[in-house]
Amino acid sequence: MNATAHQTAPQPVAPAAFDVARVRADFPILATQIHGKPLVYLDNAATTQKPQRVIDAVSHYYEATNANVHRGVHTLSQRATDEFEGAREAVRQFLNAADAREIVFTRGTTESINLVAQSYAREFLSPGDEILIGAAEHHANIVPWQMLAKSRGTVLKVAPINDAGELDMAAFERLLTPRTKLVAIGHVSNALGTINPVARITALAHAAGAKVLIDGAQSVAHANIDVRALDCDFFAFSGHKLFAPTGIGVLYAKADLLEMMPPWQGGGDMIKTVSFEHTEYNDIPYKFEAGTPHIAGAVGLKAAIDYLQTLDFAGAVAHEHRLLEAATRAAGTFPGLRPIGTAREKAGVLSFVIEGLHPQDLGVLLDSQGVAIRTGHHCAMPVMQYYGLAGTARASFAFYNTQDDLDRFFKALEKARDILS
Repeated sequence: MNATAHQTAPQPVAPAAFDVARVRADFPILATQIHGKPLVYLDNAATTQKPQRVIDAVSHYYEATNANVHRGVHTLSQRATDEFEGAREAVRQFLNAADAREIVFTRGTTESINLVAQSYAREFLSPGDEILIGAAEHHANIVPWQMLAKSRGTVLKVAPINDAGELDMAAFERLLTPRTKLVAIGHVSNALGTINPVARITALAHAAGAKVLIDGAQSVAHANIDVRALDCDFFAFSGHKLFAPTGIGVLYAKADLLEMMPPWQGGGDMIKTVSFEHTEYNDIPYKFEAGTPHIAGAVGLKAAIDYLQTLDFAGAVAHEHRLLEAATRAAGTFPGLRPIGTAREKAGVLSFVIEGLHPQDLGVLLDSQGVAIRTGHHCAMPVMQYYGLAGTARASFAFYNTQDDLDRFFKALEKARDILS
């Protein structure tokens, strides 16, 4: 994976710069046995495992701090508020946002995208205005725009991919017209691993007068994200892809846009005053955070960010890239294996089919050997339809994976092939 969001090659580091054995010791679940065999966890694109630091932070919050935020004057509420807002500032620094007010906490990438669809797009797009996405998007970056088109009369346009799984940039530029008001694009395809040139896409979209939303669910754990360098208008990600708890996510949005946008949910904490005649909404970002938030999730997200800052992140990125290269080489010599998604710029995802074998059967047999992969359509049915498949098997890597994990994965594939053939 790229070391920065706007570069196209991993930064070279000495092989010894990243100590994967030490890092693995930080993740207790990696010592688990599955069916009597050591766990090989290769489903990181679905969710990442959690370091002890994150587990401890969430546990400590509930043991010593648990209270509601913003509205209490008692000590625990003040402490909880400080931790919650401290997490917001940690995210701001992590993304290099200009202002903590630009960080909205959500349940995850899906809710963040829906927030933009139901607030920004519903308010500022007119019937006939176009939204442009790519053909390899996750369902979370397809369905909200279809719903908007049905209710608002906007038009959804789709830029195609080629057989390697790369976005067809020539077609993208042709589809980008004065009618395009929003470009919503995945930074990295969860189904294929393709890295999209989001800096170039953002520049082209802005030149055409369109706003840009980047779905960063699959990139945020594998690249240094700088939203100011990218100049994107919106950036969405999920904590659970970043070694943090489930149920916590982030929408970054430029402050001037958030100021313009109406709230999309009503309730407590998103208001200043309420009467039966009139409601005055709260300041940003709070007007988008109705109700009690996932406070412990935010605390865990900060702990995950703090943990990542203790690592040689460039070394971790380079380690992941070496794993992808090794897996790609091994796949190239495996009889009957067909990789799905062979883009020149890829993150740590190996999606594949094996001739004559159903991906789900593969997944079950690999699990019996302690190897966890993902099978199915990966919430990207249009991608599967493009390749004429019902689904694929997918191994996805994180920095705590090892060459031994890859060796065991391919040995498990061999055994599964022998059983099923």
